[in-house]
Amino acid sequence: MEFLSFLATFVVLRLSLSRTTFAVLDTIRPSEFMSENTTLVSRGGRFELGFFTPGSSKNRFLGIRYKNISVQTVVWVANRCEPIDDSSGSLTIDDTGNLVLYGQNKSIVWSTNSSKQAQEPLVQLLDSGNLVLRDEKDENTDNYLWESFDYPTDTMLPGMKLGWDLRRGLNRRLSSWKSSDDPCDGDFTYGIELDEPHHTYPQLFIRNGSAKLFREGPWDGISFSGASNTLSYPWYGSDYEFVHNDDGVYFTYSNDSTSMILGIFLSERIEYKEWKEEDKSWSSSYYTIPTDQCDYYGICGANSKCVIYEVNKPICQCLEGFKPKNEENWNVMHWSEGCVRNGSVSCDDKEKDVFLGFTDLKVLNAQYIWANKSVNLDECKAKCLSNCSCMAYGFEVSDCVLWFGDLFDIRQATYYGRQNVHIRMPFSATTAPKLFDEKERTDRNHKFKVERAMIIIAIIVGLAVGLIILVGFYIYRRRRHIIATNNSFEINESQDEDLELSLFDLHTISTATSNFSENNKLGEGGFGPVYKGILEGGQEIAVKRLSMCSGQGVTEFKNEIKLIAKLQHRNLVKIYGYCIHREIKLLIYEYMSNKSLDHFIFDERQSILLEWPKRFEIICGIAKGLLYLHHDSRLRIIHRDLKASNVLLDKNMNPKISDFGLARTFGGDQTEGSTSKVVGTYGYMAPEYISDGLFSIKSDVFSFGTLILEIISGKKSRGLYDENNGLNLIGLAWTLMTEGNEFKLIDKCLLKDQYDSMEEALRCIHIGLLCVQQKPIDRPDMSSVILMLSGEKVLPQPKPPAYFTNTDFWEGDHSSHLLGPHHAMKA
Repeated sequence: MEFLSFLATFVVLRLSLSRTTFAVLDTIRPSEFMSENTTLVSRGGRFELGFFTPGSSKNRFLGIRYKNISVQTVVWVANRCEPIDDSSGSLTIDDTGNLVLYGQNKSIVWSTNSSKQAQEPLVQLLDSGNLVLRDEKDENTDNYLWESFDYPTDTMLPGMKLGWDLRRGLNRRLSSWKSSDDPCDGDFTYGIELDEPHHTYPQLFIRNGSAKLFREGPWDGISFSGASNTLSYPWYGSDYEFVHNDDGVYFTYSNDSTSMILGIFLSERIEYKEWKEEDKSWSSSYYTIPTDQCDYYGICGANSKCVIYEVNKPICQCLEGFKPKNEENWNVMHWSEGCVRNGSVSCDDKEKDVFLGFTDLKVLNAQYIWANKSVNLDECKAKCLSNCSCMAYGFEVSDCVLWFGDLFDIRQATYYGRQNVHIRMPFSATTAPKLFDEKERTDRNHKFKVERAMIIIAIIVGLAVGLIILVGFYIYRRRRHIIATNNSFEINESQDEDLELSLFDLHTISTATSNFSENNKLGEGGFGPVYKGILEGGQEIAVKRLSMCSGQGVTEFKNEIKLIAKLQHRNLVKIYGYCIHREIKLLIYEYMSNKSLDHFIFDERQSILLEWPKRFEIICGIAKGLLYLHHDSRLRIIHRDLKASNVLLDKNMNPKISDFGLARTFGGDQTEGSTSKVVGTYGYMAPEYISDGLFSIKSDVFSFGTLILEIISGKKSRGLYDENNGLNLIGLAWTLMTEGNEFKLIDKCLLKDQYDSMEEALRCIHIGLLCVQQKPIDRPDMSSVILMLSGEKVLPQPKPPAYFTNTDFWEGDHSSHLLGPHHAMKA
């Protein structure tokens, strides 16, 4: 009998172990273990809980990841700062009813902290990605004793709450990974911060350590106000909700679609991404914050505003009634000290201060904020006036808000989060109405009558002239429409001599692109989306549609048209025409069937299609195109935005340089210029351009050198490729060359090529490093580069490159000029 009892116990134990080890489960019950060779899979197959090793680390972590996508994406980590250094990890429910992760020698690595003990504890991985601990006997399956959604890592999933549970004192916020190899808490956090003690004015912040990196103001009923975009706009299939009551302050979003896979991810910025199954990659084109330079917190210092879209003006401007605190620094665009009042406010009853109204500002921030729902506008103003420290007042939704102390993080709002605010000013001749004596009043009235008569006459004349212009314009547009409809790409004498291109009618382009259908969308450039179109005659075209918030205005638009119209070279993209209709601006190009270079070199599957001979042809083609721009065209042209996404590939994979919106032209022997508005793409811009706004043909050479290294390595210039030393791509290339190991930089899919080809690749690495040297005078011009590529010139030894690590420049004396690597740059 004892033997039979032992045998029965052994069989039950084996069945239990078999179930735990091999069955596909979404639950764990007491006495069941999940070990290294098992996973939990949510019932709908969306998420999986299991052990994983991040990056090049050798440590093991327990995490939740997407089950049904090809790129491993971990959305939650249990033991993020307590790694297991072997395969001994196991997960079970202990005697207290908590979920426990064991490591070596049954040591507790991580556990849940439920204060209630269930009668029949059950751990389940839900199809939302939420890992929950509940009582199986509780009929309400939503009564969780513990849930992973309360303890997010770097990812927010649909259904998760970001913010505060005030009853439990729980703050749910995102924190970045320390590195791609280490999921422990990094420097960046994202969450809702509350004003004390009333919690009446919650705001979203991204912080880098303790420093504020980005502020997205309070909820305005539609979205968090004040960003350059709106939170709820990007995802049409998602519903956003903001909750603010005695129980909690948080926001959440839902997604009812079973096909869309969405997530909010935190690294050094917040990215709202959707999984693109056709590309096998995450798309972050929906929404990224910070979005532009003005999104960075306090970039202009105190009492100033940031204006991003005013051409040929610095982005930082003192508020009216204020002046720069340090005029000398302000004039060289070192804005961190901000602005101060022109005069002092007074609390003397005999001298009343006044308020100047400012419209369409991002919601302000200050050292102290007071808000109250039960106060009307007049009472709100009176409360501010009665307190000497009150700097401004305004209304947020239905709240009266007062700001005390210096005002920070103000930007001229573009589309969303606009606010009208009243800022306190001292009573003075500039803010109060002047008093006149009787003679002055008579003279003023006479002057007013004369001016009014002149205005009436001017209006009548203006209307007559306007009518003549409208008739002429109508005839002009009709002629243009006939030309465009016939798909004529020839220059017509009646067209604008300055642009020298065909003007297309909007209806023609809309028809060709199926009304700018998403199915026709080829991609998203720095200035807007690009669509494929087919004209009535069968001609394939690419249509670049400039977005209103792209930053490329009419000046840049005409600049691109003028430049490309006058350029004729096999390695430059050809433009057919343009279209301007109210706010809509379109450029019509030749269609490039293979999209842009970055689609190939940075994609693991696509990169194998570009063998070394073709990559070398592309390098040489780009070089020839640049040589034409710098030396052989009618105008000397500096592109200023050469990068992989601006190199298009035709059906034969021939490269063509595109996107001339930032290009500058020179005449005669001029080879360089300067600007106070530094724009471009970080990772490709030369150091003298970033620090001092100086650009030349040698700054294009720097971009070309960076592009060579990307084409050879298949790595992006902005990546971090040596965690210990913080090396970027340029730094990695230089280090490998000095060690005699530059062959390690070559894309692995190219290593099967012949020895001669590898010698050619190594020569190109050498040329690339010559092009990215620190000083412009040391870099070769493009004619020398062509000779180097042909093997007709002995290569000199390059000097150390400009950017050895990702922090070289930003830790220098010029760091306050741009404040960070993303501020004035396109991504």
